[in-house]
Amino acid sequence: MKHDNIILIGMPGAGKSTLGVQLAKLLAMDFVDTDLLIQRRFQCSLQSILDEQGYEVLRDREADVVTAYEPQQTVVATGGSVVYRERSMQHLKQYGPVIYLYVPQAELERRLSNFASRGIAARPGSSFASIYAEREPLYRQYADIIVDLNGASEAVALQRLQKECCDD
Repeated sequence: MKHDNIILIGMPGAGKSTLGVQLAKLLAMDFVDTDLLIQRRFQCSLQSILDEQGYEVLRDREADVVTAYEPQQTVVATGGSVVYRERSMQHLKQYGPVIYLYVPQAELERRLSNFASRGIAARPGSSFASIYAEREPLYRQYADIIVDLNGASEAVALQRLQKECCDD
């Protein structure tokens, strides 16, 4: 089934941007990473917003950017914290299926070498495990489709994603 847009959610390191670009190429669609939209709009990195203004400001700015964005024929990779603002998720759900890229915590921890500097919108001092525990139920709550990427290579992950979202 051809969708106008495809919205990817999940933890940092799940592959939203990497797989999103590849999926967009396969489907002849545009690709947007909402983290980049935020950085462009505010002319600074996510980590700078976190360091200077805190995680709640980053989440609010993310929601402002996401709710102003109207994708057309686009695969959208969202920031991992997009699920903290219901207005963001309700807005995105209007444009296409929300697909949760599920990767277990242990696998994500192996993938993420830059956790401390990655611009993750979380309370100061939060561990990756606590962020995962807080967000995982939210991803499931908002997902129209869950794609299990546990143990999948990049090529297999892309096949699973394409099969779940795009095959008739």
